Order: sequence, then structure tokens, then C-alpha cells
Amino acid sequence: MSGSLTHILLEGASGYAIFNVKLQEEIAARSKQLQDSINDWNTFNRMVELASFFPFTSAAQALENANDVSEGVLNPHLKSLLAMVIPSSGSKGNKSQAGVLLGVSERGLAGAIQGETGILCDTSERALELIRGVRLYQDKFLAKEGLEKGDITQAQLGLGHSYSRGKVKFNVNRSDNMIIQAISLSDQLDKDLNTFSMRCREWYGWHFPELYKLVPDAHQYAQLAVLIGDRTQLNEDKLADMQEILDDDETRARNVLDAARASMGSDINEIDLLNISNFAERVVKLAEYRKSLRRYLVEKMSIVAPNLSALLGETIAARLISHAGSLTNLAKYPASTVQILGAEKALFRALKTKGNTPKYGLIYHSSFISRAGSKYKGRISRFLANKCSIACRIDCFSDVPTNKFGEALRAQVEERLAFFETGVAPSKNADAMQKALKAIAADLGDDEDDDDDDEGDVSAADIEAAAKQVEKDQVSAAKARGPMDPELAQLASSAAATPSKKEKKDKKDKKEKRKRDEDEDEDEGRRKKEKKEKKDKSDKSESKKEKKDKSDKKDKKEKKDKKDKKKSKD
Repeated sequence: MSGSLTHILLEGASGYAIFNVKLQEEIAARSKQLQDSINDWNTFNRMVELASFFPFTSAAQALENANDVSEGVLNPHLKSLLAMVIPSSGSKGNKSQAGVLLGVSERGLAGAIQGETGILCDTSERALELIRGVRLYQDKFLAKEGLEKGDITQAQLGLGHSYSRGKVKFNVNRSDNMIIQAISLSDQLDKDLNTFSMRCREWYGWHFPELYKLVPDAHQYAQLAVLIGDRTQLNEDKLADMQEILDDDETRARNVLDAARASMGSDINEIDLLNISNFAERVVKLAEYRKSLRRYLVEKMSIVAPNLSALLGETIAARLISHAGSLTNLAKYPASTVQILGAEKALFRALKTKGNTPKYGLIYHSSFISRAGSKYKGRISRFLANKCSIACRIDCFSDVPTNKFGEALRAQVEERLAFFETGVAPSKNADAMQKALKAIAADLGDDEDDDDDDEGDVSAADIEAAAKQVEKDQVSAAKARGPMDPELAQLASSAAATPSKKEKKDKKDKKEKRKRDEDEDEDEGRRKKEKKEKKDKSDKSESKKEKKDKSDKKDKKEKKDKKDKKKSKD
């Protein structure tokens, strides 16, 4: 921005302040000397001076103005302050504002001020440096306005809490955040459970090593470790409990009992066994909590992203949302980005080494990719990413959550897989969407029918009586009209039999057009015939000429040969 700064605007937590710029450096704006002068109060005090200060009267007013500044909106309080301090700023484009240049830190607010008041604003580095100095010494500048030491810090703290509370309260992605945290915790629990289960098997395996081969499942192993405890005390009384843990498999429970009696494991004292049992109980509770977390995640996904869940499954859909940051961000991504979401390292490595880019990211875990053939994996991943993009946009911008669109898109992917194997063409997007809309309309119709049934049922006898009444009304209306006049009937029949003028004209036009077309076809045929005859004549003349040339060449060659023979004899 050309010109010198004349004013500086400070949007603080305690109010708006406008400063007059007395000294500024434009050439050496980035020099170390200027930085040191801004950090020195005595020097900086001579560069700017306070022109006017508008304090906020309440915390609500401060929060309102802070929201307006963040959104780039010119608040009426700030507009009135500018009109009071800067000459003729109330009327846009006034000539008295020609030399005014206001330094503003927020670009959005600068655009709003310039658009509504006509005051030129500067958001360059020189303006930001002066605003930095003003913020650094604002307590000293505003001390003349009655603010005491610590008031500005207290106002900043209160406004920061109020502003953050409002942003968190009205966050549109708050449901997405629950899904992101749930899927992150679920993935972490999977890793921790694997580690803890391995530790439990190794620890209890010193006492009962045969149990691991009989019960490979980690959750069941931990439950049996808690139930059995000391293997030497295992008897027939615990057989029913073991059978319940092992999915009612009596044979496996009997095998565990026999293995405990003939085990080659070492003996263990009560203190060690108590620690092992406590740890195994923690593993069991952690596994049960993971199942409840899984149910919670499925429930949240059915509300937030039902179509994406129906297409990919709750786990993969939640991972996509978590990786994108929110469902809104995922809906804004193109299908090509959704396809490789989660494979960023492989993508940039391929771009750096000029190798092949990855075909899929997180969607690789979908069953569609594993079911496709090796040469069709890239094609089905691209097709699946397109459907995911459609599904998440429907989930993000639809008012009523429904999974009908996701089911229709899933059917399309199934048809595409069948197309690779059998060659049967899949349905189009328009047909799939129409089918989903009909299914939604049918569901809504069923709901309305249920409501009507609650209000009162209509019996078949009532419907039959209504139909008979309609027939009676039609017969009585015909009798009331009476028979048609014979002359009118004759006119009507003649009008129906005799064609109208318009029909005659149309018929005549069609006949003339057909005749013209026939004449044109005949002329075209005649022209083609003449052209062909000319071509044949030219071909014949050329062939005669070629024959004559060949005969002349032959005669010349014979004469030449005779001369050569004669010379050779001589």
C-alpha cells in the first residue's frame, strides 16, 4: 500500500483504541535498529500517540465485538469511533480522506472498513510492526484513560474464556469429534489388548503352559486364567463355568481339565498367583470395555454418517472421518483424495522418486478391495472412492439421516464387482438415486399410513358403499341431461367424419414434401450417373494413351537393340 500511515487501530479485550502515527520508517522497516526502537518505550512513545479510546461496557459487548472482528464484520461501535476520530469517515469516498491510511491487523476487518467507510487500510508488515509495539505498551498508553495495572490482563483472560466457550459450544463438528476420539481409543485399545494378552499368556504360561494351545483366543484365555487360578485345585466343579466361557464346548472344557491334571508347569505361590489373577481381570475388563466402545461407535456412526457406514462399514468410515478431521472436511475432498487418504507417505515418496503412486489408502481394508482380482483392485478402489465421496456429502448436507442412499451405492459397487467377472453392465447413478428416493418415500408413506390407522381405520364395507354411491350419482346425472338432439348428433358425427381444414393442409404439405424429396433423390442419382460416365471415359482415354506410350517405348527399345548388335558385329 503506497503512502504513509496516519492512524493505527488496536482491537483489544478492553475496547477499541485509535493512535496517530507521528514517526515511521519506510525504507529500513526490517532493520534491527527499528526493531530495537519499537522495543524501547521512550523511543516508541514519540512514534505514536493515543487519539481516542472506546472502552467496552460489559463482557457481553466485548465478546460480540471479538466475534465480529474474527468474522471480518464492522461493528457499529467501531464505525462510530472511526467517524468521530477520522475526518468525514461517515461518508464513503469523501475527498477529505485522501491522505488517511489506517493500519489494521485483521485483513477481513480491513476489507469491511474500506468497503463501508471508504477509509484506506493497510495490513502490511510496517503496520503490523507498529501494532505490535502498541500491544506491547497498551497498558501504559491506556493508563491515561483510567485503566489500572492488571485490568488489561484480566480483561484478556475473561474474553479468552468467553470466546473459547462460545466456539466449543457452537462447534458444528462436535458429533464428529466424538467419533474421532472413539475410533482413536478403539485402535489404541486393540494394540494394548494384544500386548497385555501376550504378557498374560507368558506370565501364566509358567504355571499352565498347555492352556495356550487349547485356548488360543486371548479374551477366553484371560477369563480361564482368572477362573482356574491354581491348576492343582481345578476339579469337576468348575467344568460348567469353563464350558460357559468356551462357548458351551464341553469337549474343550474337558480337555482343559485333563491337561491341568497332567501339566508339566511349575508350581506357584499365592502372592504370584494373586498378581497374575489381578492382571488377568484387568485384561478381561478392558476387552469388555472395548466391546461396549464398539457398540457406542456403531450407534454414533448410524446418526452422523449412516450412508458412509452402510457403504464401507462403521470402522473404516470412522477412520476416514478421523483422518480428514471432520465429516465436513471429508465431504469437501474430491474422490481422488478420498481414494489415497491414509497413504500420504507412499504418495509423496512416489512423487519424489518418480515411481508409481498408490492406488488406495484406508479404503484398502474394505471387503470390496480384497474380493476384487489383482488387475481390478485399482479400478474398484477408484469406483469405491467415488461412491464414498457421494455418500459422505449426502450425510453432511442432508437434514434427515437415512442409510437408503448408502445401501443403493453399496449395491452399485457389488454390481461393478460382478461386471468384472461376468460382464453385466451395472446400473447408473441416476437409477440408483431414484431407487433410494423411492425407498425413502415408501418409508415415509408407511409412517403416514400408520398415523392414519391410529386416527381411524376404514373398512372394506365402507369402500364398497362409497363406490356404489358414485355409480348411482353418475346414472342420475345422465338421466338429468336427457337424450341428445338428433340434429346435434348428426352434426357431431359429420364433424368427426369430415377432416378439418388444418388436417387437409397438413396432408397436402406432406404430399408436396414427399414429392420434392423424390425429385431431389432423382436429380442426385442422375448427377452421380453422369459423373460416373465421365470418369469411365477419362479412364478409357488414359488407358489408350498408356498403351500407345508402352508400344512407342517398345519400338524404340527394339531399334536401339538392333543398332547395338550392328555395332558389335562391325
